[in-house]
Amino acid sequence: MRIALINENSQAAKNELIYNTLNKVATKYGHVVDNYGMFGADDKPLTYVQNGLLAGILINSGAADFIVTGCGTGGGAMLACNSFPKVLCGLIVEPSDAYLFGQINDGNAISMPYAKGFGWGAELNLENVYENLFKAPFGGGYPKERVVPEQRNKKILDGVKEITHTPMIDILKKIDRDFLLETIDRDSFKKYFFQNAKDKEIVSFIKEVLGM
Repeated sequence: MRIALINENSQAAKNELIYNTLNKVATKYGHVVDNYGMFGADDKPLTYVQNGLLAGILINSGAADFIVTGCGTGGGAMLACNSFPKVLCGLIVEPSDAYLFGQINDGNAISMPYAKGFGWGAELNLENVYENLFKAPFGGGYPKERVVPEQRNKKILDGVKEITHTPMIDILKKIDRDFLLETIDRDSFKKYFFQNAKDKEIVSFIKEVLGM
């Protein structure tokens, strides 16, 4: 699984800590982590809304299979992610949230609070969250006797999102062009997106926006 890490501006200083912790756990389970930044205060800013837009682009283009993001409380980035098609993002605060989200909701993105409650031992909580998230295949159900209705509900939710969301390419064509360009005109995006994106229509449009 290819995992994309996206940090927003208020918590950019924690990118290295988050990346190192995520990468430590993810690689143990055979996953790859691409760090999209922000990398620090001097990097081009990303708001939590832009985090959601990036998540939508990466998931819908096939450039990433899973998104790890967040903001001060985690709430804003979660809402932004869920506003885009095919992105199912949960708010994760502690390890049991991560395990239950993966097993019951079978989503493809998490948002965490990187300011609220992020104090002494925060790096231990991060590691335990990622461990509980990735240690078992998603969608296994909890408790196990609930697996069938939980999997059925996930399929229903996916179907609902197909109806209530317009295709990502249509969103990209309608969204404010300056806002889109500010979001994608960054070295980390260009590096990982063009290496891994599979949707030719989205790739072609992104190249057009970037003037490539």
